[in-house]
Amino acid sequence: MDEQPENPKNQHNLSGNESANFIKSIPTYGRFPLLDHIRHPADLNNLSIEQLEQVARELRAETIDVVSTTGGHLGASLGVVELTVALHAVFDTPRDSLIWDVGHQAYPHKILTGRRDLIRTLRQPGGLSGFTKRSESVYDPFGAAHSSTSISAGLGIAVANHFKAKYDPSYIERNVLAVIGDGSITAGMAYEAMNNAAVAGPGAEKLIVILNDNEMSISQPVGSMSVYLSQLLSSRHFLGLRDLAARVASKLPESIEKRAKRAEEYARSMMTGGTLFEELGFYYVGPIDGHNLQQLVPVLRNLRDAEHIGPILLHIVTEKGHGYKPAESSGDKYHAVSKFNVITGEQTKAPPGPPSYTSIFSKELLKCAEKDEQIVAITAAMPTGTGLDKFEQKFPDRYFDVGIAEQHAVTFAAGMATEGIRPFCAIYSSFLQRGYDQVMHDVVLQKLPVRFAIDRAGLVGADGATHAGTYDIAYLGCLPDIVLMAPSNEVELMHMTATAAAFDEGPIAFRFPRGPGLGLTLPTQAEILEIGKGRIVQEMGEQTGKEKGGIAILSFGARLTECLKAAETLTEKGYSPTIVDTRFAKPLDTDLVNQIARNHKVLITIEEGSRGGFGAFVMEHLAGNGLLDNIRFRPMVIPDFFINHNSQEAQYAQAGLDAESIVKTAIKAIEG
Repeated sequence: MDEQPENPKNQHNLSGNESANFIKSIPTYGRFPLLDHIRHPADLNNLSIEQLEQVARELRAETIDVVSTTGGHLGASLGVVELTVALHAVFDTPRDSLIWDVGHQAYPHKILTGRRDLIRTLRQPGGLSGFTKRSESVYDPFGAAHSSTSISAGLGIAVANHFKAKYDPSYIERNVLAVIGDGSITAGMAYEAMNNAAVAGPGAEKLIVILNDNEMSISQPVGSMSVYLSQLLSSRHFLGLRDLAARVASKLPESIEKRAKRAEEYARSMMTGGTLFEELGFYYVGPIDGHNLQQLVPVLRNLRDAEHIGPILLHIVTEKGHGYKPAESSGDKYHAVSKFNVITGEQTKAPPGPPSYTSIFSKELLKCAEKDEQIVAITAAMPTGTGLDKFEQKFPDRYFDVGIAEQHAVTFAAGMATEGIRPFCAIYSSFLQRGYDQVMHDVVLQKLPVRFAIDRAGLVGADGATHAGTYDIAYLGCLPDIVLMAPSNEVELMHMTATAAAFDEGPIAFRFPRGPGLGLTLPTQAEILEIGKGRIVQEMGEQTGKEKGGIAILSFGARLTECLKAAETLTEKGYSPTIVDTRFAKPLDTDLVNQIARNHKVLITIEEGSRGGFGAFVMEHLAGNGLLDNIRFRPMVIPDFFINHNSQEAQYAQAGLDAESIVKTAIKAIEG
């Protein structure tokens, strides 16, 4: 039995009121005559290349209009408009699997695959994801939001298809396409996949990797791969000879054509030294202009129909932000944008407010580095996102961008630490997950003083579950001898940055949230905190409730503000609580925890992290010391399910970590 997915060609063949509602949901309906008739990719199949070019123009305009109203990843999506049109016109999606690495360039793909009527809900509460998502559409065969997974996933799908065909003669193998950017291909996982593809068996012959080379991922690409791709591009004079030889050889008798092909390959090897991709077992094609459908469509058709030449890598050259001048001229600023004016390109600015936690970390790290020339900074292709762009400007010789290679970043930092250098490894919480084995084996096991500045800790808003930093307390806190801190505000972040810089006894990490601080006045000089010591922010007042003994709330991280709001309400109700900023999850301030447990009836812990984190550490200590028997302990954590994209405020309310939820938990515990 053929188990291939049915092509949902009729999913949007609407009529009557349904069709009218579909049209009403698209503000630009009527402006784009060809795009208005594309309800699914099959509608592209019979269009001429000239008509596909018009579809691409209309699709680009629609994408710009969409992101101007929703915000999101603009530059990457504009760079792949022609590629998206060509892929869906040539291949039979979703029977042929199309995988977009990372997924932030998939907005045009979503528009062409039956989601145009919903595209203006992009990244909005209850709306479309900003990345590909299997549960959202059959046209998204693999979910992606972290980079460099597409080749591995594509190879897995291709090999699985071959297995199905082997045991079911009615099953027809399908093409599998993996689109990966020049930034994403800097990650080791991409090479692991390519290395395996050469020996993965006949199923790999259906794998086509498309390298989208725009000379930029988020910021400028780094490393030898960037240089290598530039060298390939500089060999354009050879491309003309190769194309001419192929055309001539195709007119010759088959036996001569085969010899000519061997000669051509030999000549190519002599002239280019062989390509890295071919050494890895891929048949390399390119580079070709990724914005020229006159080139793209015929090449893709040839690759679609090719047989038994092994896995293929098609190298296309594109421009990030192509077709929209503001995005072309400033690719990094238009990688991810807020709402903007389509005509001027001016982005909507958020109301003036306090500086972000990221910028506070950046400034304090610069102060520390000015005093200590042994301090260096390491990022994995996120210089602006982690605030290290300022460090690079001031200390270029002490700044290292290793590309999208978190595993290498961690061990690279470990190597530096062995020689007395003080490395700060600044990585988003959700990205540090990729380097976890290296954190454990190469840093913690050897007790090396690497400083981990963990940005985007907690829930992150519109990027949703894929980028939420909810697990680092649990996955770092279970490791012996690591110091784990979390600031409750921007002043505390200053102190913790300085504390990390001064700490040489072993690994130390501090996690801080996305977004602005509280607007507190910053001290001129940061303090060096005593390791493992918290602070009481508010002492328990007189209790007037029906059950004396009082409430204590231990906060780890930036939920302290919500705890103080909750304290006001609890005080009004007759329960003036004790509020503690614990500062450290490891080592835990056991003296303070013991004191709190012996003098309160209810003890609540709260953190911007998953189960198994700070609350679990406190509970284990209490249980081990017989203090859990006489106290009502209530841990408040991010619940055990993924929280979809929304505003951060709404996400924390959904998670039950806002002031209202704290009050409810406290009263239920004290009166229950």
